[in-house]
Amino acid sequence: MSNTQTTLSTAASLTGGGQATYLNKTFYDKKLLETARTRLVFAKFGQKRSIPKNMGKRVEFRRYDLFLPEAAAAPLQEGITPEGQSLSQSRVEAEVEQYGAYIEISDVLEATSYDEVVSDSAELLGEQLGTVVEWVTRDALSSGTNLQYAGGKTARLQIGAGDKLTVNEIRKAVRTLKKAKARLFTTDDAGNGRKPHFICICSPEATYDLQSDSLWQDVSKYSNAEQIYSGEIGRLFGVVFVESTEAKVFTQSVHTTVASHTAGSSDVVIGALSQKGDAYLSQSGAKVKIGTTEHTVSAYNAKTGKLTLSAAVSTQITEGTAVYSEDAGSLDASTKAGLDVHATLVFGADAYGVVDVMQLGCLSTIIKRPGSSGALDPLDQRGTVGAKVAAFAATILNQLWVVRIEHAVSA
Repeated sequence: MSNTQTTLSTAASLTGGGQATYLNKTFYDKKLLETARTRLVFAKFGQKRSIPKNMGKRVEFRRYDLFLPEAAAAPLQEGITPEGQSLSQSRVEAEVEQYGAYIEISDVLEATSYDEVVSDSAELLGEQLGTVVEWVTRDALSSGTNLQYAGGKTARLQIGAGDKLTVNEIRKAVRTLKKAKARLFTTDDAGNGRKPHFICICSPEATYDLQSDSLWQDVSKYSNAEQIYSGEIGRLFGVVFVESTEAKVFTQSVHTTVASHTAGSSDVVIGALSQKGDAYLSQSGAKVKIGTTEHTVSAYNAKTGKLTLSAAVSTQITEGTAVYSEDAGSLDASTKAGLDVHATLVFGADAYGVVDVMQLGCLSTIIKRPGSSGALDPLDQRGTVGAKVAAFAATILNQLWVVRIEHAVSA
């Protein structure tokens, strides 16, 4: 399984201060790693794998398959040894990608400021790349097939404002995981033992709705002083809840209006879109509705706003007609705006795997002094402080052990 992600690459100039010594790179690596670690919630609970040097771009995650009870159900016959069982493993492969960003530092900055500018840059880059790693892991988990729609709905488009996360939805997810014989977590961040539990990662908005339920048990009300995860906010029905501001939210990709159209033409000029909307319409075979009619997109020019449909529309489409996608929640009857849908994940141990970013070989600083670029920097004016995730991937190992609850939240 390959996880594809566009490489993040940003540059920003810092002006005004920095006698930057570049000698203590180990310190900056640690600073970067410590800051990135504080951002990790999704990446924290996966099965960890590292890729040795010169061992390719693919990483393999493994889990043992459970023995079938039927194999041991037959009574033993006196004096006869039955056939032995064989261990078997399920293997899932993922291809790693690189992610990186950097900050440009001038020679004036190096000559007039303090060394903290490099340290601060490493901290900021750690926060940025930690969030990117979270997004990659979150998106991999949110692509699972084990779906539960709140309020008994059967599709995302049906979810309305009243279909919020409730205690009953959590109970349903736990039932699903138990029936699938999902493994329980039995330790905390530091490896200390604690009561067996599943993990739930949810958004602050989802937590807000759930905490209004009288059955909610806050961390401060635990019956005994268990070790808790960083970011843990409570527990319910054997599920430990960890909050993340990076939790997945499915928002409507396209919501605009027709600017112009000529009868008999397949070209429609539409209003401006966000980067997400441009990306959606640029996909091959993207579906979009104009008014009440669904169309397939054959081409889209983000600069001009020209949308080319797979078939011509014989009658002129009125200016101001709604153009929208149906990839979020229920639509407003008049504006056709889609409701944001939040994804809450409930899962067991070894449900998914990640490359271990805690290894310094995966996450490191890259420091270039002014003048190190040769002819590209003829006056020795520019240096950079960069950071790179050398190799990362995330993938679901067992679809049945990850339940994604899709729901609305309070405004």
